[in-house]
Amino acid sequence: MSILEVSGLKKVYSTRFGGNKVEALKNVNFSVEHGEYVAIMGESGSGKTTLLNMIAALDKPTNGSIVLDGRDLAKIKESAAASFRRDNLGFVFQEFNLLDTFTLEDNIYLPLVLAGKSHKEMNDRLMPIASRLGISQLLKKYPYEVSGGQKQRAAVARAMITNPKLILADEPTGALDSRATDELLKLFAEVNKLGQTILMVTHSVKAASAANRVLFIKDGEVFHQIYRGESTNEQLYQKISDTLTLLATGGMKK
Repeated sequence: MSILEVSGLKKVYSTRFGGNKVEALKNVNFSVEHGEYVAIMGESGSGKTTLLNMIAALDKPTNGSIVLDGRDLAKIKESAAASFRRDNLGFVFQEFNLLDTFTLEDNIYLPLVLAGKSHKEMNDRLMPIASRLGISQLLKKYPYEVSGGQKQRAAVARAMITNPKLILADEPTGALDSRATDELLKLFAEVNKLGQTILMVTHSVKAASAANRVLFIKDGEVFHQIYRGESTNEQLYQKISDTLTLLATGGMKK
């Protein structure tokens, strides 16, 4: 059953004085099933960030629709957009987006504080997540006191604590070293096995090879996709690398 349906998506931006129009997305179509782990790849300027912003209800399409769990995002009023994001989406960013003046615990609690949840409910939700992510002993520390990998684990906990329908990850391994990257990708795989749906935008072939399906965006469209099937991460890595080479050299036709 699809939790996310993207149909005929088009986004056109006007330049500052309206003289020129830039077509960031021209005809994007795909769906994400409940419990899937999907990576989106493409060169800079291919429309990945624009697509992610619209799925996050931060921007509206020029044409087409994005339906999350039966709700058309374009029809959400501006006044309700923030609460919709908080209740339905979890976010994991490249730069962690943690507040240095808050402990990791308070950073993780933040979405629930904004939603008006009681401290008991927040604590009851956090403890099993912190245990699963291996950060129970770090909750009273501040972001500047822990490693990049530990910060990203806290960011994943913050994304999970609202029980989101969809986690959106924007270059989640971009600021991590190779060891922390391996840990995060293992973590994402574990979270996905628990039933969490993940949609990740990445330039990293290694990160994409941890997903179960990879979409390639080129010139504002979904140009190609690869399913994991029975492939190992190493085999999927090679398939992705080969596909990116073909796309870059014009050796692949849609």
